[in-house]
Amino acid sequence: MIVRANLLDMRTEFVSVVFDRKKHLSTKGEGKVELCIYLGRNERKFVTIKTCNPISWERYQKSNELRKQFSMYHQVVQKMYDSGEEMTVANLNYHLGIEPAKPKRKELDKKLTSKDGFITFMKEEIDKEKLASGTKARKKYVIDAVIRFGRLSSFSQLTPENVKDFDDFLQNESSRSLVAINNYHKTLRMYTQLAYLLGYISSDPYKHPLCKFSRGTSKERRPLTEEELLILRKLKDLPEKLEKARDLFIFCAYTGLSYSDSQVFDFNTMTEKQGDLYFIDGKRIKTGNTFFTPILPPAMEILKKYGYKVPKLSNQKANDYLHDIEARQKFHKPLTMHVARHSFATLLIEYGVPVENISRMLGHTNIRTTQIYAHILHSTIHRHAAAVASMLR
Repeated sequence: MIVRANLLDMRTEFVSVVFDRKKHLSTKGEGKVELCIYLGRNERKFVTIKTCNPISWERYQKSNELRKQFSMYHQVVQKMYDSGEEMTVANLNYHLGIEPAKPKRKELDKKLTSKDGFITFMKEEIDKEKLASGTKARKKYVIDAVIRFGRLSSFSQLTPENVKDFDDFLQNESSRSLVAINNYHKTLRMYTQLAYLLGYISSDPYKHPLCKFSRGTSKERRPLTEEELLILRKLKDLPEKLEKARDLFIFCAYTGLSYSDSQVFDFNTMTEKQGDLYFIDGKRIKTGNTFFTPILPPAMEILKKYGYKVPKLSNQKANDYLHDIEARQKFHKPLTMHVARHSFATLLIEYGVPVENISRMLGHTNIRTTQIYAHILHSTIHRHAAAVASMLR
């Protein structure tokens, strides 16, 4: 029996997701994740995305990676249908770059060749996507940078040479890190790849050797230790605005919620009690992933202090006030709202909570994301090393 993705927004009249169509799961322990593309009564194509076991499939069917693949193929087929092309596998393969045959159309579309064709294309695609406001804003920063650069405005300008010059432009325009620049390229590449699949350009410039850019190295995360969190909790006589920022940080550090998720938290509708603890059962704004996380005692104290509500501050103001506290207390680690989430993860690792459970609490789809925290906790390394050393004596 074919297992289909249990997501209503991952099925359309053209594309659906299927798992283990060939029933390899029972014999090999793994099955293929495929997109079934329906073109007509006798015209369909299966595209293999990856191979999963039942556990990894459970996570993968909710992942952004699968959603992006699904969305991209759906848009290609929808474009074929809207432009009146013959709905055949051969025509689909043409758009996917597999076959050179020209598609037959009832009426050929005009290619977007105006000066701002690619920029307009990006704006329209971003507006169609279901994105959190922060994600949409970051994508629009990329569009602004493309406009300032001035040589990626039309589809004909999407050449490897121009993309390479855009990389130089990003490096010279301001003091962006290589990681930040790589994020600009990741966003831009999504739309050059889509433009290629839809037939607006003959090749994706990012496939060219000229456009193999360094990803850079992220700064090491520096979460607060349990002792540092305690110092922060015990601070007295803070101005009201700093106290609110500190309390919001503590709430996130003892629940694992991100800033944006904390601002939509509702105690009455999003919590359930098990034993002596309350748990938050929610869905992340950024990714749509579900999470189930405890409200640890310090976070519950914050809720009681504010009438079971979370302090409301803009992210920028909260971070500004936290930096003020950082300077006052001479913290040697930067205080930001995102550090609070990191601190929660490393605190749980310190207490031996399995990474799989922490991943569920944080709403991660890929456990490797959670494992990053385990790599940076020096105290855990010291404890494990000491245990090994004691056995070797």
